[in-house]
Amino acid sequence: MSSTLERVDWNAELVRGDLGKAVQQLKQESGKGLLVAGVTLPLALAELDLIDEYEFVVHPRIAGHGPTLFAGLSKYVDLKLVSRLELASGAVAMRYAPRR
Repeated sequence: MSSTLERVDWNAELVRGDLGKAVQQLKQESGKGLLVAGVTLPLALAELDLIDEYEFVVHPRIAGHGPTLFAGLSKYVDLKLVSRLELASGAVAMRYAPRR
């Protein structure tokens, strides 16, 4: 979602206006789903209960700084583990679904 961009690349969708309505419409279209990253957009989508699956990749490095994922979320989101994959780099990718 942007208030300043005029256009986006082929694999992105520019959303203006009501985020919830726009994402619900995009979810109904054919395709393999929507992927979002970052901090602000996932937080907004979690608040609207529009995330069907979370994927976290934990890298074997402690940074000690940077943005906190889902900081300020107004409610708990209980998750259940869907899958787990250990990568050669030592990172671990975990997929979770919300318990609804």
